[in-house]
Amino acid sequence: MRGISKRFGPVQAVADVDLSVAAGDILGLLGENGAGKTSLMNVLFGTYAADAGTIEVDGRPVAIRSSADALAVGIGMVHQHFELVPRHTVLENLLVGRAGPDGRLTRAAALERLARIGCDYHLELDPDRLVGDLAIGEQQRVEIAKSLVRGARILVLDEPTATLTPREAEGLFRALRSMAARGMGVIFISHKLGEVLALTSRIAVMRHGRMAAERANDGSLSKPELARLMCGRDLAPPEKPAMAPGAPLLVLDRVSARGRVPLRDVSLALREGEIVGIAGVSGNGQRELADLVAGILPPASGTIAVAGRAVPDPSPRRMQALGIGRVPEDRLTTGMIGAMPLSESMALPWIDEPPFSHHGVLDRRAIRAFAAAGIARFDIRTSGPDARTGTLSGGNLQKALLARELARGPRILLAAQPTRGIDVGATEFVHAQFLALRRAGGAVLLVSEDLEELFALSDRIAVMYAGRIVADLPIGEASVERVGLLMAGVEERAA
Repeated sequence: MRGISKRFGPVQAVADVDLSVAAGDILGLLGENGAGKTSLMNVLFGTYAADAGTIEVDGRPVAIRSSADALAVGIGMVHQHFELVPRHTVLENLLVGRAGPDGRLTRAAALERLARIGCDYHLELDPDRLVGDLAIGEQQRVEIAKSLVRGARILVLDEPTATLTPREAEGLFRALRSMAARGMGVIFISHKLGEVLALTSRIAVMRHGRMAAERANDGSLSKPELARLMCGRDLAPPEKPAMAPGAPLLVLDRVSARGRVPLRDVSLALREGEIVGIAGVSGNGQRELADLVAGILPPASGTIAVAGRAVPDPSPRRMQALGIGRVPEDRLTTGMIGAMPLSESMALPWIDEPPFSHHGVLDRRAIRAFAAAGIARFDIRTSGPDARTGTLSGGNLQKALLARELARGPRILLAAQPTRGIDVGATEFVHAQFLALRRAGGAVLLVSEDLEELFALSDRIAVMYAGRIVADLPIGEASVERVGLLMAGVEERAA
């Protein structure tokens, strides 16, 4: 890619960027949220048309106007959010858009190709399983197989480990190393610096739409140096001073609930000045626990108490009124509304209350002023309060959510996967807000699949497995090995 530029209205997303990938290369592409990484890759894959610049494959100029053009010249892309049909089988997902010469689907050829991919790249898949029944890691294998079945020799992966367990991530890395060994080129976009250092052969760093640095990954690079290249400044690890926890703010006593993963006899306490981390492999009831605390999932039995008073009929409004702020796992569809102006998304939970409305009439000036104050305080990178919410990068969306939820001074903050897919600078900022709330005597219930994050911030770690809390450990008694065994279903006594 030479001299690639792409503008969206007043925003220069990509500015005169050069990028090359050789056969056998695994290139790490880093940058803060909004640095232009995904925009550059969407130009490569034909999702966007570049305003300027050229692309060459095997030394020949190519015109890429669509994803079909990209696939035709051997470029595949696995997006952060999978593009699969859950009700169809693995094989049917692979066959979409691939009619044979007589107009019929070539099932036999696809089966043969899938078997070869499984053998060559350690991407074994059952062709007859429904995609909706697959774990997240298996769905990602299907996405990769889709590109390989179509003959991709250059594979772009955008935040591929954001929702994977450590074991699934290691399986992915083994597949990518096999691809590189067979002469493919891989572009790996990630905010997890340890993974980038462990996997890649070269690292390119973008900042503000431009290429800021390119380095060989020869063992001389460190996480702090990469973070400095990305953010233009040194980042400090979170400081968590010792604090004696105060009175209980939230108590769950043998609560059960009927969710997609049923909760069974969950007991948990969250006290003033405390951060409690919830660990678990995805799909073991963490989302249901967050929905229960937020008042979305009604309890079938047991009691929930906030600040010493039982809540007989929890609802989102009631829990919000009791001082619980919520940063949901899915920030764009559950947390905010992508089609709305940012100002309205930020005021949404209280849109029918003063100062945002009076006698049923919206006060748009107050709404914009509230959003502008949050944008300034939290350094949200956007064109202003009237920007469409869906145009913000992941890290800036997360900052906007935090600005909204912290504006009303909650006593309890429920944060689910708060740093998934956001850069190290935004992560540092988010963690600082949690610790500030802890210092002020509030409490944070932190649901995360990132064990490094949980160990850095938590005073206690509760581990979930199959809808139950199987252990509740003070941080001094927890270890990555012990928590990992509990997450895998090993009983506490054996662990």
